[in-house]
Amino acid sequence: MEKKELNFRSSIEGFPKTQLKTTETVEKNPLPDQSSLEAEKQHEGLVKGIENFDKQALAAAKTEEKNPLPDSQTLTEVKQHEKRLSQISDFDKTQMHHTDTVEKSTLPDKTVITQEKTIEGISKFDKGLLRHAETAEKNPLPNKETIEQEKRLSASS
Repeated sequence: MEKKELNFRSSIEGFPKTQLKTTETVEKNPLPDQSSLEAEKQHEGLVKGIENFDKQALAAAKTEEKNPLPDSQTLTEVKQHEKRLSQISDFDKTQMHHTDTVEKSTLPDKTVITQEKTIEGISKFDKGLLRHAETAEKNPLPNKETIEQEKRLSASS
């Protein structure tokens, strides 16, 4: 263990100092600035003032609890509400008559359903499935000679 320590010390002592880089040291001021000192003094003064406060200097205060009575309008509203509740709870259900409710179901007729299916089929149709087709005209229009010939025949008749 001592050999390692001696070797370590000798390597440190024999280290060439020319290989070290020069650096500038920046001194940091650990002391607080003037505003920090003033803020700290003010805080300490407040704490001491609270600790040394004389409780005997306080005057006794009486608190008045105000419980205002409701006005006449509020009283009438409360009475009406209670009256309605009592009427609902005391209602005689035997005076009611039985009624059958008819629920109408407005389903679309068959023509509307088929129209919707057709419109849906048209909108979802894949045009890529179509093939190109050449149309051959089998009933051509008559040329000028044929028209004139027929005019002559109809005029002579």
